[in-house]
Amino acid sequence: MSEVYATRRSRLRDHVTAAGTTAALVTRPANVRYLAAAAPQGSALLLGKREDLLVCTGPPEDRHEGRPDESLRLHVLPSNGAGAGGDAAVAAADLATAQGADSLAVEEHHLTVARHRAIASVAPGLRLGDLGGAVEQLRVVKDEEEISCLRIGAEIADQALGELLESILVGRTERHLALELERRLVDHGADGPAFATSVATGPNSGRRGHRPTDRRVEEGDFLTVCLGATYRGYRCEIGRTFVIGTSPADWQIELYDLVFAAQRAGRESLAPGAAYRDVDRAARHVLDSAGYAEALPPLTGHGVGLEIDEDPQLAPASMGKLDACVPVTVEPGVHLPGRGGVRIDDTLVVRPEADGGPELLTITTKELLAL
Repeated sequence: MSEVYATRRSRLRDHVTAAGTTAALVTRPANVRYLAAAAPQGSALLLGKREDLLVCTGPPEDRHEGRPDESLRLHVLPSNGAGAGGDAAVAAADLATAQGADSLAVEEHHLTVARHRAIASVAPGLRLGDLGGAVEQLRVVKDEEEISCLRIGAEIADQALGELLESILVGRTERHLALELERRLVDHGADGPAFATSVATGPNSGRRGHRPTDRRVEEGDFLTVCLGATYRGYRCEIGRTFVIGTSPADWQIELYDLVFAAQRAGRESLAPGAAYRDVDRAARHVLDSAGYAEALPPLTGHGVGLEIDEDPQLAPASMGKLDACVPVTVEPGVHLPGRGGVRIDDTLVVRPEADGGPELLTITTKELLAL
């Protein structure tokens, strides 16, 4: 695996060199992990003029974070006596100067103003530039090992959700169900939840990002569940809507069928070369045409990987086109204030038609079940 991380760093170095910069400093944890195999708390990665260094405030701990790439030299900062060590980013800038660099590209979107000033202060001879989203762009297309981690995470999420659906739900609170789902994720081998699990019932159902409350599940409710598993750092997402305890009402069937049709349109539009906004438009058009324009979320989906919400963004104003091996969510939904709503959310990998089209990772049924 060392070759994988070395190749990633080499690609970033090519970008940095082309921009006329001699060194780069990566501080965003997901980006450090992508390039170094692990991102110990507070660490920073220096792509130096002579060698690359993973600068850490203390010895890395091998928990869920994994072990740093063995081909990458570690530079552990000495303790300052209080156990806090120093600032890895500031120390890395000093090391860049020691290696003879005259310029340093930093992730301005991640550094605080105070840290940026500290770097400029400790290395006044360095010309500081902006690395921008260079690493994030490298992360968009996944290799098969990354996709394998997402696939396993999706299997774990499907297992946890499937077990919940077999239990008694009426009378239990949203909060209790969310906690149970997160426990089941870990029981099945996840590092932990990919994000805060959302369980929404009755008038809360269908809301994107709903925080579970003490509302209890009642007969006839819509129940919307959105959860995800983290496996070896990679995060997937699944969302489903069900009806509790009885046959669904006519309005529930109508709304569910509409959101299902929108989600299917979005999924079917996933292909290499498809514009981000065209995927959004495919799903949004179904719901717009039915008069639900005001009830729609701002985007239809987004990329997933080391973070649960990363590029690309499948939204009306997004620029760019999909590549093969890009994992994304397709998650349209409609929420009707005071009544509730529907959300259906899958994680898929963009594949060419010759390879069977988009690969569905989250396979829990999308049939409207009465639980």
